[in-house]
Amino acid sequence: MAVACPDCSCLDLYRIINKNNKCGQNNLEKNDKEKNIAVIGTGYWGKNLARNFHGLGALHTICEKNLDTLRLFAAQYPDVRTVSAYTEVLKSPEIKGVAIATPAPTHALLAREAILAGKDVYVEKPLCLSEKEGAELNELARDKGRILMVGHLLWYHPAVLKLKELVDGGALGRIQYIYSNRLNLGKLRREENVLWSFAPHDISVILGLVDEMPESIRAQGGNFLHQKIADTTLTLLNFASGIRAHIFVSWLHPFKEQKLVVVGDRQMAVFDDTLPWPEKLQLYPHVIAWNDNIPVANKAAAERVDVGQDEPLRAECAHFLDCIDSRRSPRTDGEEGLRVLRVLNCCQESLEKEKKIRVRAARVAQDDFFVHESAVVEDDVEIGEGTSIWHFSHLLRGTSIGRKCNIGQNVVAGPRVIIGNGCKIQNNVSVYEGVTLEDEVFCGPSMVFTNVMNPRAAISRKNEFCKTLVRRGATLGANCTIVGGIVIGEYAFIGAGAVVIRDVPDYALVVGNPARQVGWMSRFGKRLELPLAGEAMCDCPFTEDRYVLRDGKVSLVK
Repeated sequence: MAVACPDCSCLDLYRIINKNNKCGQNNLEKNDKEKNIAVIGTGYWGKNLARNFHGLGALHTICEKNLDTLRLFAAQYPDVRTVSAYTEVLKSPEIKGVAIATPAPTHALLAREAILAGKDVYVEKPLCLSEKEGAELNELARDKGRILMVGHLLWYHPAVLKLKELVDGGALGRIQYIYSNRLNLGKLRREENVLWSFAPHDISVILGLVDEMPESIRAQGGNFLHQKIADTTLTLLNFASGIRAHIFVSWLHPFKEQKLVVVGDRQMAVFDDTLPWPEKLQLYPHVIAWNDNIPVANKAAAERVDVGQDEPLRAECAHFLDCIDSRRSPRTDGEEGLRVLRVLNCCQESLEKEKKIRVRAARVAQDDFFVHESAVVEDDVEIGEGTSIWHFSHLLRGTSIGRKCNIGQNVVAGPRVIIGNGCKIQNNVSVYEGVTLEDEVFCGPSMVFTNVMNPRAAISRKNEFCKTLVRRGATLGANCTIVGGIVIGEYAFIGAGAVVIRDVPDYALVVGNPARQVGWMSRFGKRLELPLAGEAMCDCPFTEDRYVLRDGKVSLVK
């Protein structure tokens, strides 16, 4: 019979089974930094987490309510502490991270308590059930400086990582269609339907491959074993880029199938996880030819893609340990988990209402700025106080916008763009990844930033994005083009329609195609009576600021 330990009040199964005078907690080396993970829940998936963390030398504690199950694990892992109370995990200073593998309805509460206790958190899919709770978990993890990782296992499968590399590198051409089948006979669930049990993995991979959220979703399914629990579902995802995807999941299927097909306009890829390792990822270089306006399919033999062999779950557990050590954001972080959760909830809504559902934009936690109802704000966007986001604008994930900015109609910013305080971006401007605007930058209507030097529609060059920096107070005139990889100096003035292909000095006035310097501008936005070269000095009649030209540069003298 289990008894309370007089030293630490833990459930003393280690002593009972091993007839040792010391409890499992006190028998551990307290300074062993490798043993820093507690696995919470040891059911169907938790036992696999325990096995892998133990194999990696990182398993400190197993927490399980079922005492009979806990005794079995204490016997299997005699060097690991076993407890039945989650509070014992939370108050242990030796435990740096927890891996939560309990039923989905408990994820939000357990993850929140762990973050508040100063632990890094790995939580099995889904992140939680409520988008509001998911957003709160992400915000809490950021505030407390904690790692929040979601167990989307396929992103740790070498074949999926290789497939992502092929897609991003343009090997498949322009992606047109993706479908995923995850089918089997059992394991039948009663706490969740097949959509929530099987589909999160496929949703996660599809969102990552196309690097965008769907615009709309249509799901339908059948409840055959239980009146209210779907046993099979088919989900259609529609993306703004034109890509279409479907996900077919079922636990009432005569044979096991785990297959992902990606159709590009150059090649097609098939990831079949039921095949032997050398055959798991294959490319089909089929070609569609047109003869007299009639499409003709020219089939080609499949080509195997070499993929290094590794157990995905072990790689996932190792990744969590690495993130704890390095403090880097996980590949499947809480924000990625929240995007998958948002899609899942839309799928469930469509399933219940039997109609197409438009995917809702992410809620932004702050309320001291204005976002028009037609604008779209994605996950992890920061918007400063007093900023206004107007009609039909779209802020992509990871973008930061400062205070008192005005973002006009039909503006796209992101992903991961930085816009400083007091900036004004007029209508129809796209600020792409790689562009940084310092404070008080003015972007005129329909001006253009580029971040790739040699774009092709069929070739993905996301790994070639170049950096563009626009310094404080610069003005970019209407319809001008700023070629990527350059710096626009402080208070520089780019004339309307100019095409800027090289760095622009502070206070310089440039016009034309390609842009050439024709003068100098003051902070106030008036042309200065200064030559292009030599040494000279003049005052701005509006502000009485004094400007000095020396060595081809203008500086402000207070």
